[in-house]
Amino acid sequence: MGRGRLRIYLGAAPGVGKTYAMLAEAHRRRQRGTDVVVAFVEDHGRLRTAELVDGLEVVPRRQVAHRGAVFTEMDVDAVLARRPQVALVDELPHTNVPGCRHAKRWQDVEELLAAGIDVISTVNIQHLESLGDAVEGITGVRQRETVPDEVVRRADQIELVDMSPQALRRRLAHGNVYAPEKIDAALANYFRPGNLTALRELALLWTADRVDEYLQKYRAEQGIEGTWQARERIVVGLTGGPEGATLIRRAARIAARVSGGELLAVHISRSDGLSGSGSPQALIEQRALVESLGGTFHAVLGDDPAGGLLDFARGVNATQIVLGTSRRPAWQYLYGPGVGTTVTREAGDIDVHMVTHEHAGHGRGRVPVRRITDLGRSRTIAGWLIGLAGPPVLALVLNAVGGLGLSTDMLLFLALTVCAALVGGLLPAIASALVGSSVLNYYFTPPLHTFTINEPQNIMAVAIFTVVGISVASVVDLAARRTHQAARSQTEAQTLSALAGTVLRGAPNGDGVLTALMEQVRETFGQESAALLERPEPLAPWATVAAAGPRPPERPEEADVDVPVGDSLALVLRGRVLPGADRRLLGAFAAQAAVVLERRRLAREAVAARREAEGNRIRTALLAAVSHDLRTPLAGIKASVSSLRSADVEWDPEDEAELLAGIEAGADRLDHLINNLLDMSRLQTGTVTPLIQETDLDEVVPFALGGVPPEAVRLDVPETLPMIRADGGLLERSLANLVENAVKYSPDGVKVLVKADALQQPGGPGRVELRIVDRGPGVPEDAKERIFAPFQRYGDAPRGAGVGLGLAVARGFVEAMDGTVTAEDTPGGGLTMVVSLPAAERPADPAEAVGDGRDPLSRLIT
Repeated sequence: MGRGRLRIYLGAAPGVGKTYAMLAEAHRRRQRGTDVVVAFVEDHGRLRTAELVDGLEVVPRRQVAHRGAVFTEMDVDAVLARRPQVALVDELPHTNVPGCRHAKRWQDVEELLAAGIDVISTVNIQHLESLGDAVEGITGVRQRETVPDEVVRRADQIELVDMSPQALRRRLAHGNVYAPEKIDAALANYFRPGNLTALRELALLWTADRVDEYLQKYRAEQGIEGTWQARERIVVGLTGGPEGATLIRRAARIAARVSGGELLAVHISRSDGLSGSGSPQALIEQRALVESLGGTFHAVLGDDPAGGLLDFARGVNATQIVLGTSRRPAWQYLYGPGVGTTVTREAGDIDVHMVTHEHAGHGRGRVPVRRITDLGRSRTIAGWLIGLAGPPVLALVLNAVGGLGLSTDMLLFLALTVCAALVGGLLPAIASALVGSSVLNYYFTPPLHTFTINEPQNIMAVAIFTVVGISVASVVDLAARRTHQAARSQTEAQTLSALAGTVLRGAPNGDGVLTALMEQVRETFGQESAALLERPEPLAPWATVAAAGPRPPERPEEADVDVPVGDSLALVLRGRVLPGADRRLLGAFAAQAAVVLERRRLAREAVAARREAEGNRIRTALLAAVSHDLRTPLAGIKASVSSLRSADVEWDPEDEAELLAGIEAGADRLDHLINNLLDMSRLQTGTVTPLIQETDLDEVVPFALGGVPPEAVRLDVPETLPMIRADGGLLERSLANLVENAVKYSPDGVKVLVKADALQQPGGPGRVELRIVDRGPGVPEDAKERIFAPFQRYGDAPRGAGVGLGLAVARGFVEAMDGTVTAEDTPGGGLTMVVSLPAAERPADPAEAVGDGRDPLSRLIT
């Protein structure tokens, strides 16, 4: 049984028509004979949406009771039992009511997909987890219901349901989205033209990124190397020279001219390190500049800088390349046309920008040392031509001018030998020395045109010339080799420095770092793909820990390069076999990958250890609480019950009522303690799911004061206060704990003040502050945070009932509702607890139009 396919309709805002499009698609498929059912669709009272549901089979919803109310959710078991070909599931980010199998609806959808059922669903752009901060900055509303981006990215098909802000506002004004009484508030707040335009841009850009991922995957699978100019990608080539910052800013301006333009900076380092005058510090600064401008920095090894740059540009489907004009002086062009000229000539359909700068033509600061090793075919051929053909040609020239004297002629032939050494290496230089000595003997040593030498000094001169020529060639070759090794070490050091920086900038637990590290390995060594493989024991199968590139090897036997790290870890590459000189650097990458993997494991173990330690602390405190605080009321209840059941004593009505009152008080005390313990357990396990809705403080505060004597509290809650956004049940429990704590520590006869005020925040929604003011002993500044920790009671708790959980539970519940609880000194002595909650006076959240008590924006997905 294969996995089902997921199709998602993505919209920029509620009301654009996602649900309508989903139902229309269902009718089209039904007409083609596909078995389609409605697993969950919310029409929000919209007539045209409800009409489209007619004619489709609807799977009955499951009813779930929670806090005295009944809610309906998708019945996953019923859908699995029905096993349709396609199931419609609206509102993918929705949070299920506690009591359901999964916390989120997207988890229900994953179960349907795993069962082989195709699913069509809907998502608003503001519910994507990665865009939470951006959406909050635009709308002022923090989305509490989100779906991981990866869930949406894995969809087999994503279709954007687009609508202009003006058209959406007209639809809203015509009553096609919300009830009439909600239209004005929605238009004035969440559905402002600026908000809708920004959200629309987010949706378009996010969808464009997904399309680009598919395009890259398709090009890799089809082996397409030509550039498809679907999106502007600007590649800027960096040498590490002083002109780098100028080039980066120029490329960033080009990328900013078009929406969605992408900036990529690349530094090509030759494998021998002799690529030019790159400064490691300059490259570090240029990397930081690129990243600050929203671009990405890439380091690639390549013996041919121009070819490496073009390969990289074609690999990322670049549309433009930005280069600086060469810093070489004119005479150095004798060595070749230069990178800029070569890239311009061979770029094909990629545009090349040559940017002038103040360092152009001023030289690189030093002349690059010519290599003797790994020269390449063209350099080797040139060296042999100089070594073999150079001496006869020089002899012909000298014969034409009548000769310059034997000593001068020897110096010229020696210069030719040195030239052969610089260009072609040791062997062409030796050949040049031997051929040169023969030509000197034949043409310039008496008797001429014979290989016989009459004078002993001439014999010595030719011999010395041969020895000096070979010696000079050897010295030049040795110096070049040493320079080659030093420069290669410098390049490796730069690469390792960049590698270490990548690792150190990664997340502490290693998430995402390994993937970035594999991508860096792939780019650095010019490989098709790279992967980190692991197995738990020597004979176990390999598992992929992280990978980059298409078709990464799944076993070391499938790779072109295999670097083992112990018996359980291996770094594998696919693309080409690397020379032995690159193995040391590759080994450093493998070691770093092992360190990151180990660090991630240690971080997880540390988190688990902290949780276990916290659990042990909670259990120890709980045992202490059970042994003392819970035993006391139990002992009182037991004594009162035993007294009432005693046959030896006949109690009068007053004594019997007093004993029953003691039993009731002890039971109430036990109930309060156990409720706090259960609440703290829910907070510790993260199972508190508030049902946020508009709430009036007048309806919550009186119930919160039910556990304290009426004469102990004075209320000051104005009727003009705006509604707040909160869960009434959680808020009631929080306020009850705070008020009971204040009454406990307040002096006899002094009332606790419960006062509420509305606060306006510039540029954002207002808040309501509730202050619980007592005149007790107060709390020192350094203890104001400790009193909110579980199982903490400040001082001797003279009226000490409880296990020290009241304040911890109160803060936990309020923070779950996007509120805060802080402790302040009361002027004149005492402690003031300040509860701050978001107001609903300015409804920036369009979910208020639904009014079903569910979490905000998710209920407005069309």
